[in-house]
Amino acid sequence: MKSHVLGACAAILLLAPVALLRAEPDKPAAAPAWKLKGLDGSTVSSDQFKGKVVVLDFWATWCGPCKAEIPGYISLQKKYGADGLVIVGISKDDDGPKRQKTVQDFVDAHGMNYAIVFSSDELEAELGGIDAIPTTYIIDRDGNIRNKKVGELDTAEFEKRLLAVLHPAS
Repeated sequence: MKSHVLGACAAILLLAPVALLRAEPDKPAAAPAWKLKGLDGSTVSSDQFKGKVVVLDFWATWCGPCKAEIPGYISLQKKYGADGLVIVGISKDDDGPKRQKTVQDFVDAHGMNYAIVFSSDELEAELGGIDAIPTTYIIDRDGNIRNKKVGELDTAEFEKRLLAVLHPAS
């Protein structure tokens, strides 16, 4: 009996790569179109970034892991902006009379060099919900979501993910 079980396990292990080769590669999901309010009150939309690699980072001024990632995003925007990278920080700070000033003061104090907008329930729902922050999406030049991360990630590791989309192997 033991040899039959071992034989079956060996057969499964040998056939697993064949099954993986037959599986269809994951098709990327199209990112939803969005229009969000910017810090200055203007409307910022996904249409403005067509043909760019867009990082959507859901964050808040009170979120420790979010704050830890911001210097990395500042650096990546400087480093790859000329290559077509656009980072958009989507603030989830509480909607209240002081929200805009709180976020603007934070942006100024931290030297954030990328677009900052305010989140909407509609966008969050279209993305399947934002259960934790930071939640960050990488969207390719064709408007497809290529990567999603939840929680803090080291800048060097995030850069690897970003480069796979920004400069894909030919």
